[in-house]
Amino acid sequence: MKVCTGCKRSLPLASFAADRNRGDGLQVRCRECVAEYSAAHYRRRQAALGKTVREKADVPEGHKQCRTCGEIKPHSEWHRNASASDGLATRCKACRAVHGRRDHLKRNYNLTEAERDDMVASQMGVCVICLKAPAVHVDHCHETGRVRGVLCFNCNSAIGKLGDDPGTTRRAADYLEGNAWKPILVAPGVYRLPS
Repeated sequence: MKVCTGCKRSLPLASFAADRNRGDGLQVRCRECVAEYSAAHYRRRQAALGKTVREKADVPEGHKQCRTCGEIKPHSEWHRNASASDGLATRCKACRAVHGRRDHLKRNYNLTEAERDDMVASQMGVCVICLKAPAVHVDHCHETGRVRGVLCFNCNSAIGKLGDDPGTTRRAADYLEGNAWKPILVAPGVYRLPS
């Protein structure tokens, strides 16, 4: 047994970390006191640097505090993260979903949510192709990256499946109108399209 100089409790030797500079080979403070001192020292350093410091919350067993919203939620409200010390993500599922949508727009289309909402409002909230379904998917040119508008899921995927090719899309429209074109073979591998 050894007495901790911090909390003044008499504790088993396993409660003290090793320190080769001491006569008994152990630190003078127990592991709990060292951890508390380190956390307090860290918070003071961060505050001195002008950074916001979150106070440690009293979190019940099986729960975790979200870094973004600050709420304490059960482990079922978190995605798994094998590389984290507790095996859980740093943001709860709800915060991760909100940030995921925002980050997706910025990363893929260089748009903010407000800019996307303005585009949807300028289209009166509906897809500009079918004029029926709500506009929810950002459509863009895959070659230039330019955003063209906001479409419904079906119209956006149809354009993608047609390869973003206006000629193919026109032929598809002709086909739907009953004007199916039949290519005429002029030479091996060369077709003449109808006028």
